[in-house]
Amino acid sequence: MTGGPDAVLVMGEALVDLVPAADAPGTYRAQPGGAPANVAAGLARLGTPSWFAGALGGDGFARLIEERLVAAGARLDLCTRSELPTALAVADPGPDGTGYHFHLHDTATFRLTERTTDAGRFGAVYAGGLAAVVPPAAEAVAATARAGAEHSVLVVDPNVREDRTLDDGFTVRRLRELCALAQVLKVSDEDVAALWPGAAPEDTCAQLAAENALVVLTRGSAGSTAFTRDMGRVSVPAVQADVVNTIGAGDAFMAAVLSWLGDAGAFRDGAAAQLSRDRAAEMLTFASRVAASVVAQSGTEPSRPRRDGTPVQADGGGGLPV
Repeated sequence: MTGGPDAVLVMGEALVDLVPAADAPGTYRAQPGGAPANVAAGLARLGTPSWFAGALGGDGFARLIEERLVAAGARLDLCTRSELPTALAVADPGPDGTGYHFHLHDTATFRLTERTTDAGRFGAVYAGGLAAVVPPAAEAVAATARAGAEHSVLVVDPNVREDRTLDDGFTVRRLRELCALAQVLKVSDEDVAALWPGAAPEDTCAQLAAENALVVLTRGSAGSTAFTRDMGRVSVPAVQADVVNTIGAGDAFMAAVLSWLGDAGAFRDGAAAQLSRDRAAEMLTFASRVAASVVAQSGTEPSRPRRDGTPVQADGGGGLPV
């Protein structure tokens, strides 16, 4: 069986991050990445059924990605296959976060197949990442997102940064369109600044939530806030952790929000936009704990917190030296 009322269809890219190896200066470690692939793997590790609808190439990097997704428990039935190489993102960590230099063209990564006929089989459809704005994937993502908004619950994480904007006009327009369609929207303060410059992030999120959506705003170490039309807003602090790595933390947070909503039955009948303040705070706290499990390790694999809030460490999360 494909999908289910508590399952998530994840539409977007899986690529390889080349990350500087802390223990070997001048060496980079190949680490499976891509925001949508991170979300698909994170969902599966948290116990939520996920189908990754990306595209995998024919090289060793693609095999590394496939092994990671399969080990996590994500389904690849809806994944497109190609003999083209895998896209690469060269990470450039700094004191204010991680920048990237992308190698995207003539790769399998963005040869996506639209999944409009599959969207209604899932409780939620996730769209976001680079595939939302990089051709030829962008049109497949947009078509699938529109079907998700009509027949399921559309979840969007625009995941935009200055170093990921390939064409300012198209990128901003397309991501704003997706955000407006979303019934569940997760944005960082950086996303809001890039897409709606000049406005306070909280005001923008409140306006987006007024269209009967659940909007979650993340601010890194400053915590997170949930917005709905009726509830207003509720905030929780970030979970404190010894930061080893920030790559994948936002994707882990997104996966945790989706996993929590699925467990709560909130993919049905607009329930995500009807959360009480207490339940919204519970969701944000859970997601913050899951994100903390990522920043405290070198990999990107999240883990489900114990009842006392401490993380249960996930297996895996490594990569290959290159």
